[in-house]
Amino acid sequence: MGDKANTAAGAAGRALTADRPTAVRNVVLVGHSGSGKTTLVEALAQTAGALNRAGRVEDGGTVSDYDEIEHRQHRSVQLSLVPVGWDGYKINLLDTPGYADFVGELRAGLRAADAALFVVSAAQEADAVAASTRMIWEECAAVGMPRAIVVTHLDTARTDFGELTEVCASLFGRDDPDAVLPLYLPVRGEEGADGHAPATGLVGLLSERIFDYSTGVRRENPPDDAQRELIAEARARLIEGIIAESEDETLMDRYLGGESIDVKTLVDDLEKAVARGAFHPVLAAAPAADGGTQGLGTLELLELITGGFPSPLEHEPPAVTTPDGQPRPPLTCDPDGPLVAEVVKTAADPYVGRVSLVRVFSGTLRPDETVHVSGHGLADRGHEDHDVDERIGGLTSPFGKQQRPMAHCIAGDLACVARLGRAETGDTISAKDDPLLMEPWSMPEPLLPLAVQAHGKADEDRLSQGLSRLVAEDPTLRLEQNQDTRQVVLWCLGEAHQDVVLERLRGRYGVQVDAVPYKVSLRETFGGTSAGRGRHVKQSGGHGQYAICEIEVEPLPPGSGIEFVDKVVGGAVPRQFIPSVEKGVRAQAARGVAAGYPLVDIRVTLKDGKAHSVDSSDAAFQTAGALALREAAAEVAVHLLEPVAEVQVLVPDEYVGPVMSDLSGRRGRVVGTDQAGPGRTVVRAEVPEIEIGRYAIDLRSVSHGTGRFDRAYARHEPMPPHLAEKVREQA
Repeated sequence: MGDKANTAAGAAGRALTADRPTAVRNVVLVGHSGSGKTTLVEALAQTAGALNRAGRVEDGGTVSDYDEIEHRQHRSVQLSLVPVGWDGYKINLLDTPGYADFVGELRAGLRAADAALFVVSAAQEADAVAASTRMIWEECAAVGMPRAIVVTHLDTARTDFGELTEVCASLFGRDDPDAVLPLYLPVRGEEGADGHAPATGLVGLLSERIFDYSTGVRRENPPDDAQRELIAEARARLIEGIIAESEDETLMDRYLGGESIDVKTLVDDLEKAVARGAFHPVLAAAPAADGGTQGLGTLELLELITGGFPSPLEHEPPAVTTPDGQPRPPLTCDPDGPLVAEVVKTAADPYVGRVSLVRVFSGTLRPDETVHVSGHGLADRGHEDHDVDERIGGLTSPFGKQQRPMAHCIAGDLACVARLGRAETGDTISAKDDPLLMEPWSMPEPLLPLAVQAHGKADEDRLSQGLSRLVAEDPTLRLEQNQDTRQVVLWCLGEAHQDVVLERLRGRYGVQVDAVPYKVSLRETFGGTSAGRGRHVKQSGGHGQYAICEIEVEPLPPGSGIEFVDKVVGGAVPRQFIPSVEKGVRAQAARGVAAGYPLVDIRVTLKDGKAHSVDSSDAAFQTAGALALREAAAEVAVHLLEPVAEVQVLVPDEYVGPVMSDLSGRRGRVVGTDQAGPGRTVVRAEVPEIEIGRYAIDLRSVSHGTGRFDRAYARHEPMPPHLAEKVREQA
């Protein structure tokens, strides 16, 4: 590449509006935290003319000015859209967080994009590159998403571009390393005092031209003899890699026969191979030099995006059904087709309210029209099912803190929509007279609990509304109202996710909350058979209270619950009061008899009792039943039962040993292992839930960020006596 015209269509001051899907490119940037994704987005925007020479938008901000939390934490925590114009194309750059806790934002970016740029820092160790990006690369490969690799931070002293491209080939091109090759090699300037020579330009392996960026504006020069000799081997390997992926089956024979293949043919074949996800070029990029407007490699990257990455027409939209599940014909990216769009991100703006970032897959979305909003009904995460009609507000195109009005948004494009009060992330927007529902994208299961409580009385009134808004924005967040422990629990993806959740509650919604220790739902049960007598007799002048009952309690197998058996003879307890005794027993069982946890797996047999013709009542026998159960508990050992989870841990083979050792240290029982594809193993174990409260964090450490796990409730089992005693003391 590198032979196309160098023309830029600036986006400053106005919204870019695409008039046809073929003029749109949706690109998501993926990479480890600190790899330089946001800096790269700003460099591309400046090269495209969307920023001024100082790299700022008109209001003095930058394209990354989006969330105050990001500024305070010095890291991206959410998906952001930066549209730029280039050579007649609208390029939607989707900048994603690189930290593992915000993988939900990354998945949203993958859903909205048609191609991916994997950003790799030359300053990172190879292990960091592998741990943070390999699984996402495989996800993209599974759906055939085109991918390219961009190397940043070439100015670091230990940079070795050749070595890093080999690392990328081994990590991302396991099946075909020759499908991951550089298109350009960096040209180094003079060595500095530290002995490091900064990259000042690139040499195009196909065009055999030198692109000099030393002044901040690209200048094209022919290579000298030494440079030509230096690139000969890399150029030959690149040509062979392109020809190997060519759809022209005669090209390889012609090349091996000694024919010189012209550059235009190679570029055309390269772009086709990139577009169908068969070839993954490696490029280098850096911000512009002081006073310059074009960063190193940014022009080449824009040329790759517009020439090699596919348009939305080449990306098959997700499947759709009617809201009640009836299948519908596959969608096409047609601006004149039925309206189908998806909310890929929801944010709250303090001035305009809820703002939804949507990708239009079919039809054309226009301001102020009434649309149908269909929800997926993720009830287990606090997202209720809904099908409603709503009138949308204006359409805008974001750029930093600015929102620039759009006249419409066609199929294949993205826009921000105001005033969608009911829409949540993942919802489908369609025509009100033809409602549809898109197949949802996969979201990671949040497995790190955060128990919260309102700081004061005023916060209690706002807490429910704040929590509902949070889960509407973030589908990776699960809200649980635990009836056993009476706790409000937010299930998150990690500690950083927890910090953002708390900060948004306090700063965005004005709800002061306190994080409290998370409680596991324990149970109690009898360790043997026991008997108890409940006597509730009170005489205080006037109407008194009189109820006596005698019960026998025996343990039952796990999962039996509570059985109540009536064996009263002779009417010792009148028939109308037997349900009262049962009600009292069950109420006391729900409150617990030893440490305040529900009592389960027992049979309570009512054997005898006494009543008074005047003073006996329903309330009196309820109290007597509760007293009898408490007395029976005092005469026998009461065991604490803890929940045990079935855990499945997916890790690379090299971490199986450390993972199994770690699980054993958590009182876990490893029950088996299974192969899960090349180099991956699933470790199956049963682990007490009290031991895996922070496992989402600890597994990341044990597996160097490469492990994932699922958990499911299995059963309750007796807790070891020494641990049970600690729980009783705390209770």
